Amino acid sequence: MKDWIRPEIKALTAYHVPDAAGYIKLDAMENPYHWPDDLVTQWLEVLRDANLNRYPDPSANKLKLKIQTCLNLPSESEIILGNGSDELIQLILMAVSGKDRVVMSVEPSFVMYKMIASFLDMPYVGVPLNERFELDLDLMLASIKQHQPAVIFIAYPNNPTGNLFSEQVLDEILETTDAIVVIDEAYFAFADKSYANKLKDYANLIVMRTVSKMGLAGLRLGYMAGNKSLLQEMDKVRLPYNINILTQVSTEFALQNKHILDEQTEQIKRDRSELFNALNRIDGLDVFPSDANFILIRLLQHDADAVFAALKDQNILIKNLSHADVSLKNCLRVTVGKASENEQFLLAFKSAIA
Repeated sequence: MKDWIRPEIKALTAYHVPDAAGYIKLDAMENPYHWPDDLVTQWLEVLRDANLNRYPDPSANKLKLKIQTCLNLPSESEIILGNGSDELIQLILMAVSGKDRVVMSVEPSFVMYKMIASFLDMPYVGVPLNERFELDLDLMLASIKQHQPAVIFIAYPNNPTGNLFSEQVLDEILETTDAIVVIDEAYFAFADKSYANKLKDYANLIVMRTVSKMGLAGLRLGYMAGNKSLLQEMDKVRLPYNINILTQVSTEFALQNKHILDEQTEQIKRDRSELFNALNRIDGLDVFPSDANFILIRLLQHDADAVFAALKDQNILIKNLSHADVSLKNCLRVTVGKASENEQFLLAFKSAIA
């Protein structure tokens, strides 16, 4: 059989998700809390009425309205839903794709921007952050001028660094480029800032989010909001029925009970502060402040591979970023879990670096 697989695809490494069975799972930025039993019972009653024999609403209009009202998106904006934010990234790039169409982001950041650009055979440019993982405006503007990107992805807060970039810097980028600027607010629930209120000011701005970090990761639902005329064009490449009926009715139900998700989010933020302070009291670490539900740690006196392995031996699974980017040498990322899980992580971590 002739080999039809593109060389660019063969050169890629598949996105790897490690088996977490038997581990305290602190590697994937998930909300660690289940719903209360009475809420689960109510949810199951909602599912009972779902018509699995019928295709779902192809536009998911009820769900889009619920998202718009519950998650503070401007009424004049268009909304597109995706199977996680990954599908939305793919959809955006499919709509603008071409061999001369450059995709830009900062580095280090979310790996799927580069991966999906590669899938579509689009040139990708990563602009390095500075040594404290802040955005270098001069370098960014120079890179934009040189490469004339079609799309710029900026995670806000950034993954894996956890920080919010300067609003003044982001505004400057938006005002000086005609590229589509996608502000990826996957961790908006844990941050005190959002660009949703600026959608009316910038026709080239898209705000992209996911409900995964709010405690609904299993539903795989992402959404983006932006200029109606722009998103209506992008919606043409969205596959029909991409949001299944169980995801639609489950997310509607969850947003009707958003106070439960908000309470969990506030608990995670409090636990994030406690975990950050506890890590800061350990010698030999550079602990980066976070506006997300994870914390980035640089080991100054130990090898990240060895510490990661020692944690796994103690049934603690976090993320080893030491080989992800040169700027992340000896860096580990830990998701904020339940208080008991954070305590077990700290005990295991102290043992691993003893």
